[in-house]
Amino acid sequence: QVQLVESGGGLVQAGGSLRLSCAASGFTFTSYITGWFRQAPGKEREFVAAISQSGGRTNYADSVKGRFTISRDNAKNTLYLQMNSLKPEDTAVYYCAADPIWGSVPAGYDYWGQGTQVTVSS
Repeated sequence: QVQLVESGGGLVQAGGSLRLSCAASGFTFTSYITGWFRQAPGKEREFVAAISQSGGRTNYADSVKGRFTISRDNAKNTLYLQMNSLKPEDTAVYYCAADPIWGSVPAGYDYWGQGTQVTVSS
């Protein structure tokens, strides 16, 4: 059974930091691209960042470049998102996702976690 379980969300003040984790199981983690997406109330789900199977290639949305860092630990089957200099507009439910093919479109990802809430207060 495929599972992606996010953790690490919470409430933080603007300018603060959070580190999200996503524990994967039930599939061959090292064969999959993994990424983070987010969805704010009333908005569509949007791409945040993605990382290749080996971790050697990354891609970020312009809105988070220079503030967020995606990484993965293949020995632990875990994906991470380090979020620094958080802004109120980063408030959303954050989801991790996995797919064998590189991309930034949510519909292209096969597996999804249940999401974790990140709230940034001003």
